[in-house]
Amino acid sequence: MTEQHGDDSTEDRPGPYRGVFGSASGPTVPGPAGPQSPGSRPPGSAPYGDRPSAYGGLYGADTSSYQENPPKQVTIAAMIALGLGALCVLLAGLALTSAGEQVAEVLTGDKDNQGVAVAAALFCAVVYTLPAIFLRKRRPWARYLLIGVAAMGIAGGVVALPGSILGLAIHTTLLVLMLQQPTKLWFHRR
Repeated sequence: MTEQHGDDSTEDRPGPYRGVFGSASGPTVPGPAGPQSPGSRPPGSAPYGDRPSAYGGLYGADTSSYQENPPKQVTIAAMIALGLGALCVLLAGLALTSAGEQVAEVLTGDKDNQGVAVAAALFCAVVYTLPAIFLRKRRPWARYLLIGVAAMGIAGGVVALPGSILGLAIHTTLLVLMLQQPTKLWFHRR
């Protein structure tokens, strides 16, 4: 037994909704190629204009420029890592000056370990700078190395609290940037 509700006919609509939700006789909006229904768009056009989506075109956007250029998360992480590498080089240089005893005492606990302080600072400079350079070249090992460095920085920051809040924040930012979805997608699409 079929039940009719007034003079609503269901022949001109594909589903339980009328007009706007897919009916051929639904409302139209003006478009560059004449009137179009609200849900349709010309073939090859992006849903949000001509810019690629932040997630590599999952919603139909053009991904050609996204494939070539790293997402902003990768660029920011690379700049932070380069900055940290430069600070480590400056620290190594400072350890070679007359303030070297104080730097060595802060880093190693003994003011006579200037050589160890310089070596440790230069090692850290390499550990920050190397992945920063290769991160933008889309090398997965650079991302993993930076994730490991950030995790060790977080662990060291937690141990040295409250004097290491800035370092803890910087390393947490690095870790979050490397684990975000746009970064993962960019490294997995080669």
